[in-house]
Amino acid sequence: MIHLAKEDIKHSLGKFIVTAMGVGMLLGIVLIMMGVYRGMIVDAEVLLHDLDADLWVVQENTLGPFAESSRVHEDLKDTLKSVPGIDKSEAITFQSIQLPGKNGGKKVRVQVVGYDVYGEINPINPERLVEGRTLGIDHYEIVVTDKTGYKLHDTLKLGRNDYTVVGITHGSVASGGDSLVYLSLKDAQQIQFSYSNKRIQTDKARGILNKDAHLVNTVIATLKPGYDVDQVAQEIEQWHHKSVYTRAQQKIVLTRNVIEKASKQIGLFTAILVGVSTIIIALIIYTMTLEKIKEISIMKLIGLPNRMITQMIVEETLLLGILAFLFGNVFAHLISGKFPKRIVLDLPDAWGLFAVVVVASIFASFIGVKKVISADPSAAIGG
Repeated sequence: MIHLAKEDIKHSLGKFIVTAMGVGMLLGIVLIMMGVYRGMIVDAEVLLHDLDADLWVVQENTLGPFAESSRVHEDLKDTLKSVPGIDKSEAITFQSIQLPGKNGGKKVRVQVVGYDVYGEINPINPERLVEGRTLGIDHYEIVVTDKTGYKLHDTLKLGRNDYTVVGITHGSVASGGDSLVYLSLKDAQQIQFSYSNKRIQTDKARGILNKDAHLVNTVIATLKPGYDVDQVAQEIEQWHHKSVYTRAQQKIVLTRNVIEKASKQIGLFTAILVGVSTIIIALIIYTMTLEKIKEISIMKLIGLPNRMITQMIVEETLLLGILAFLFGNVFAHLISGKFPKRIVLDLPDAWGLFAVVVVASIFASFIGVKKVISADPSAAIGG
């Protein structure tokens, strides 16, 4: 009976393809929404992967440095080295700023990572460095991502100073999708914690001294082989009165506290789109069945059983769903690179959507099947 469905589709091939393309665009949006969620997860783990730290030491009773504000003293990195099991430790700052647009263009929101240029841990992943080098001195150099539009040896003004671009990375993003730029710890502290001249003058008149310039947002550490990460973290919390998170715990903080609401919203929106797609496919099949109700009545009049006509409707519905799914995949891959944030199109997500489309198509075909069973053969006679 595949031939019956084939002949029926050939009779209105253009309309069938256009309909499949329309539904396919909707399914493509569903894939894009899944890709947005996957991209958020990947972005959240980029910095964790690049820093490759076993422990994150932050201000006590905070979920810093990403989910909450955190400030600890810079010299904590030296104190931690006396803790048994600690191999390397480094002070890090994070700050969101508006990077001046190149040649007076639109400003770019970025997250600044400040680190000790001469320290033991370098947050710049060599695999992401596509041009230039990492920071070589602790003043007036900056490493940016290719999305900022800056090129090697360009200069830009941040705060009171000018900085020269010495390196360009690709794919370096923060958990929120903002591009990462890298400064020396001293420069980053000056931008984040130093005040304007008038503010300093006013504070001095009030007897207030700026001590924030020696603060950082977190101290990260790596362990020596053979030490248990949970035991070392517990010791630091007990004796140094700080909150300590392992790499796995920091990942949970990022996925549950930073992007949880956004991911739930995307998931709900995706479920709604799948439901809308199912309804649209059902309406299309119902309309297609109504348009050929006379032909179906003729088939019944000449003796074709309901089973054969039902099989034709189901086959056409499945073919429509599969064709729409293929169009949706093509559409999603064509537009995924146009979005400002990372879109990750995973094969398991595509197969999952394919299964949903098949089930939805079969379900939608029931509406057409019901109309076929109730069709009156006498409708084939007369107008």
